[in-house]
Amino acid sequence: MTPRTALYMAPHLMVTCAALSLALACEKTTPEPEKTKPAETTATAAPTPSPTMNQQATPPPTAAEPAKIPAPPDVAKPPADAKKTASGLQTKVLTPGTGKEKPKADDKVKVHYSGWTKDGKMFDSSLTRGQPAVFGVGQVIKGWTEALQLMTVGEKRRLWIPAALAYGENAGMGAPAGDLTFDVELLEIMQAPKPPEVPKDVKAAPKDAKKTASGLAYKVLKKGTGKDHPAATSRVTVHYSGWTTDGKMFDSSVVRGEPTTFPLNGVIKGWTEGVQLMTVGEKARFWIPADLAYGEKATRPGAPSGMLVFDIELISMQ
Repeated sequence: MTPRTALYMAPHLMVTCAALSLALACEKTTPEPEKTKPAETTATAAPTPSPTMNQQATPPPTAAEPAKIPAPPDVAKPPADAKKTASGLQTKVLTPGTGKEKPKADDKVKVHYSGWTKDGKMFDSSLTRGQPAVFGVGQVIKGWTEALQLMTVGEKRRLWIPAALAYGENAGMGAPAGDLTFDVELLEIMQAPKPPEVPKDVKAAPKDAKKTASGLAYKVLKKGTGKDHPAATSRVTVHYSGWTTDGKMFDSSVVRGEPTTFPLNGVIKGWTEGVQLMTVGEKARFWIPADLAYGEKATRPGAPSGMLVFDIELISMQ
């Protein structure tokens, strides 16, 4: 597994309808950035769902059975010198780090890790695959998100993660159930890009914005270089950021540092209509009324309610 899913294969952690965290309607196929890196595995999972994410993670397919790494002698129970946090997470430093900085929730990290269930069964290890995992600190199970922010580069730490901070007592989709134990080595911290500024006109569309019959308002911020427009069935790659009208940003591919690719008919109505108005290279701002987004009172867990504002840059289309 790649940490791009549910921590089953470790920080493969909880991918929820994803990358297009925000505008995707979860009952439809969710896009993931079409980017691969040769020597490392990239993760996109998230314990805290974005507006369009599902609550369950889907573990990635496994290849050949990896060589097993023996479980630590204290796999079933943390020793007396392990430190416990208010959440119930317990950790112990095995090797001190060489750095001083600690990752933040928006950062990405590169790690090596191995994971076991309490009975000593190894269910995943980047070491046996021979390649470290790369993923967002805030895109994994809660126990990982909390523990990583305690670490410095070069540090190796053992984590005893209670079921409530992992996949639960009755995990599905092939994920390990119950309390889990991990050995994690933090190899690198990749700081997240700064979030874009909140638009000054986030509360309402300005007078020079154009409005469609559906109620969608939009304004071109940068003209495109192409002439063709995507169709409703096109697959597009975009960068985007989204805010509620009070200026709170709820999702951004810019902050994640990678664009998102998805089928245009697999997102909220305002996106499907709006992106079809664009050409490649164009950047536009959209004011999407609630009935073209998630509604005045969103029912999807974590989805934003009311009118939403998006800055979208169309990078490519197929």
